[in-house]
Amino acid sequence: MLKRLEIVGFKSFARKTLLDFSSAATAIVGPNGSGKSNVAEAFRFALGEQSMKSMRGKRSEDLIWSGSHTTQRSNRASVAIVFDNRKRIFPKLDFEEVSVERAVFRDGSSEYLINGTKVRLRDIQELLASANIGETGHHIISQGEADRILLAHPRERRAMLEDALGLKVFEFKKQEAQRKLEKTQDNVREVEALRREIAPHIRFLQKQVEKIERAEELMRELATLARTYLSVEEAYIATERAAANERRGAANERLTTASAELAAFDERATTDSEGMKRAEAIRQAEREVDRITSERSALGREIGRVEGGLHEAKKRSASVAREPYVKVTREDLSTLREVVEEQSKIVEGETVEPGAVRAALLALRAAVGAFFERYAAPNDDFLAEEEHTVFKLENERVELMKKDEELEGAVERARSSLMKAREAALAHEETGREEKRRILGLAESKAREEGSVVREDGRLRELQMLADELERDRAEVLALAGVAAFSYEPLELAPEERRAQEDRKRQLERLKIRVEEAGGTGEDVRKEYTDATEREAFLMRELEDLSKSAEGLAELIRDLDDELTKTFAEGLAKVNHSFGEYFAIMFGGGGAKLVLEEFDAVEEDEESDEYEEETAGKKKQGKPGIEISVNLPKKRVQSLMQLSGGERALTSIALIFAMSQVNPPPFLILDETDAALDEANSRRYGDMIEELAKRSQLIVISHNRETMSRAGILYGVTMGADGVSKLLSVKFEEAAAVAK
Repeated sequence: MLKRLEIVGFKSFARKTLLDFSSAATAIVGPNGSGKSNVAEAFRFALGEQSMKSMRGKRSEDLIWSGSHTTQRSNRASVAIVFDNRKRIFPKLDFEEVSVERAVFRDGSSEYLINGTKVRLRDIQELLASANIGETGHHIISQGEADRILLAHPRERRAMLEDALGLKVFEFKKQEAQRKLEKTQDNVREVEALRREIAPHIRFLQKQVEKIERAEELMRELATLARTYLSVEEAYIATERAAANERRGAANERLTTASAELAAFDERATTDSEGMKRAEAIRQAEREVDRITSERSALGREIGRVEGGLHEAKKRSASVAREPYVKVTREDLSTLREVVEEQSKIVEGETVEPGAVRAALLALRAAVGAFFERYAAPNDDFLAEEEHTVFKLENERVELMKKDEELEGAVERARSSLMKAREAALAHEETGREEKRRILGLAESKAREEGSVVREDGRLRELQMLADELERDRAEVLALAGVAAFSYEPLELAPEERRAQEDRKRQLERLKIRVEEAGGTGEDVRKEYTDATEREAFLMRELEDLSKSAEGLAELIRDLDDELTKTFAEGLAKVNHSFGEYFAIMFGGGGAKLVLEEFDAVEEDEESDEYEEETAGKKKQGKPGIEISVNLPKKRVQSLMQLSGGERALTSIALIFAMSQVNPPPFLILDETDAALDEANSRRYGDMIEELAKRSQLIVISHNRETMSRAGILYGVTMGADGVSKLLSVKFEEAAAVAK
């Protein structure tokens, strides 16, 4: 119920004014121009009225106290309506007292507050609609507007009726549902657009993922093959390396042994002085034999020369003995020539000893001298000389022969020494021949073991190359197939068949190439595909949710339409029943009712949610409007316009009271609606006020004594010379005395 009204700076209420509404009916009286109607406008202002015309102003600044010669103007006007919410007339607010306040400022801005908290106008409207306080103002009838409902357009009249029936809550719900439905439909279109947008990308990613899955299948094959290959290769290399190291170690030991023994023999050979002495003795004996032999050869040539000279000398001597003078004969010349040629050959010989050369030269000189002496000297002298020559040569020959005999003995002795030296050397060599055979065996063994070591070193290098290649394979397999390729148990022994491992190697290389060509794991692509598919699934779920939500909202709108139609029909019937009764009371008979009438609403109200577009530029088919049909007693009327001013006022009052009876608002404000009533109708009006006050709080602004007499509290509004409205309260007893 209405509890109080607080006014500050609104129109003529410059100071804070408080009106308490503790009675079912409260009357506000005062002289014209005192500002009593400003109370009704204060209610309109606080409840969110947007029409300045309804509040008798042109702009928001007109609602603020403008000041006087004694009172400064206000910069702010505010009105607060306080409700008692103990019966939860506002079910959404869990407060026992609810304050609805509106303030306006000179800059034109305004604010709305609920219990001191700033809210939107929409929030105010929804809150009031929940308590059947609509925005059409059917519960506030200002001065001169008593017949407004009669003069209204059928569509506006229907809105007033719906407001009075409390259908605004359903309208708000419907509008909210329609907004949500439109938003949902927009979201559906956006989601469908997003799905269409990502669909090609998902198809592309799906193909990429299929390639990745094929690559992963190849990777699994690679991992499976790699496990077998790597385990076998590791075992093979380890086994072969151990065997090669073992063989190399054994060969190296044997090589070390043979080398040590050979070194020992070499050491003994270098320290064998006896063998060296015997070898040196042989060499000396050979040199001695060669020297003596050469010397005897030279001596033999010398003997030959001397014997030749001796022979020639003897011939010359015999010739000289036969003739006193020597005659040069052809034979002498021939002999001389032979001697010269013979001796010349001796001199020109390449291997002639120096002594032989000298002997040949001497023989040549002697022959030439003898030749000239023979033919130049007497025969006796020449003979004596030739004989001397023969003697001399004979002696020389004897000496040479002796020497030759000596040299022959020396040769024999030298040869004997050589033979003995050789025999001694042979004897020494015979004693070391076994060692030579041992040395030869050791040398062969050393060479063989060196070959073995070199061969095993080569094998180890080959195995190291295999190990390096295996490490490269491991790295490549790790990069292509991951750690799954290494989950195997090491083998103790490698299979003997090497060809199978070579086949695995070839298969492994082919698989590595195929995996590389397939593009590897592509985790980024898979993640992107997963994200995209999850996004698409999310959009699909969201689309389903939105579709369900849209269906639910559409169903809600249909239910609200059904509820509105049903409630409106029931409310219309009740209003018509009360309208007829009140009309009969007001007019002493007759009847009146509200009639639904179809009409075409032109597009003059673009924001109304009561009309649905058929096509652009065409009329919109609206809901049926409300027409008023009256039947006055003893008078036939065709139209409301044929009623007099008083009749229209009575009809309006009857309709307003009827509408308030069906769904009573928390309060009803009547601003001089009884001004046109005579005394008899004023009593009827007062009776209806008393009846209506049982259902709604009434605030009546009136000059009518009959009306004032029906109020529990009477407020008087006065205005002094300062232009400020002041409030006086009078209790009921005092009001009754004043009224009489």
